[in-house]
Amino acid sequence: MPRICAFTGKKTQVGWIRAEKGARRDGGVGNKIKGRSKRKVLPNLKKVKCVIAGEIISIYASTRAIKSGWVVKPPAKALLRKLTAQA
Repeated sequence: MPRICAFTGKKTQVGWIRAEKGARRDGGVGNKIKGRSKRKVLPNLKKVKCVIAGEIISIYASTRAIKSGWVVKPPAKALLRKLTAQA
């Protein structure tokens, strides 16, 4: 299961970190780029149980999706036991 938000599609992004030297070195104005290396930016994902099409499924959801109310959480276990006992 990839670590991608099921609602927003957020996933790991890759880019570069620049290693810079200050303006006092090598003359001129501004910082000089002296090297670069790869970096990862990980999204803020949480593994949550969610109700999708009437089934309780465990998925990854971004905190933005959870705060926005896109994630419908299942009812409490006590309530589930009561509902199944009545049926």
